[in-house]
Amino acid sequence: MGDDGVAERIAGLVAMSSGDGGRDTLIRLTCGRALSLPPLPLREDLLDEPTGEDRVLAAFVEQFAVDVSGIGDNQRARFLEVFGDNAFRVAVTIFIADFVPRVWAGCEAIGLGRPGHGEAAVDVASDPVDALLNGFAPAVAQLRELDPVTTEIVRLRGATQHNCRLCKSLRDGDALDAGGSEDLYGQIERYEAAEGLSEAHKAALRYVDALIWSPSTIPPEVAEGVRNHFSRKQGWELTLDVMRNACNKIAVALGADTPRVAAGTERYSIGEDGQPVYADIA
Repeated sequence: MGDDGVAERIAGLVAMSSGDGGRDTLIRLTCGRALSLPPLPLREDLLDEPTGEDRVLAAFVEQFAVDVSGIGDNQRARFLEVFGDNAFRVAVTIFIADFVPRVWAGCEAIGLGRPGHGEAAVDVASDPVDALLNGFAPAVAQLRELDPVTTEIVRLRGATQHNCRLCKSLRDGDALDAGGSEDLYGQIERYEAAEGLSEAHKAALRYVDALIWSPSTIPPEVAEGVRNHFSRKQGWELTLDVMRNACNKIAVALGADTPRVAAGTERYSIGEDGQPVYADIA
């Protein structure tokens, strides 16, 4: 979809590995079952008898996919104990297996097909952490089909749904300059009855909720709302924004979502490289 190169980045993410083919299969199958969506392509068969480490991984993956905010301290500690220095890479691999099927389900619902879907060789050598956080996420952040306020409203909805404390504390400067405000953002929680949010905003928020909570059963009227209020390129960017924002699931899962400010909110902007630039904190 489009010529932004992001579909190719998604295909590259799908090809990457946690470093263990058998665990990749377990991660992908568990995500697919939790989401009631087809899993990403499988690399190896599962062992007949799962190990204790496999059971720790499967439980963590399932909770990550269903509701990441439900991962508790004990479950997190067991995951970190099993994977040690490789835990972050494994968590990123879980995120890819969790969210790319959601993107494909959303794109199919709004008539965009399955961008980035196809046969791809397994890529064990490349680092999925770098590809996701320094490749995919900045590329999406640089897209400009949507206006800044809509982009920020979508981001803040994802922040609350995943209960990312850091994301909830941030405010995009471009959106504030374009008319965003705390009064407007305060209406997101009960957006259906909100008078300050436009019908396009509400259509976007319904789509965000569907991708996060029910990606296998996106209501036709939700998909129609996206098609009615947004162009194809805007619908593509909207879908990608939900995935980019949902990278916060990795931080939430690992307990690394502490806000940079003790109270209130912090203004930030997107730099020319697509990475966030934060205000200096005294």
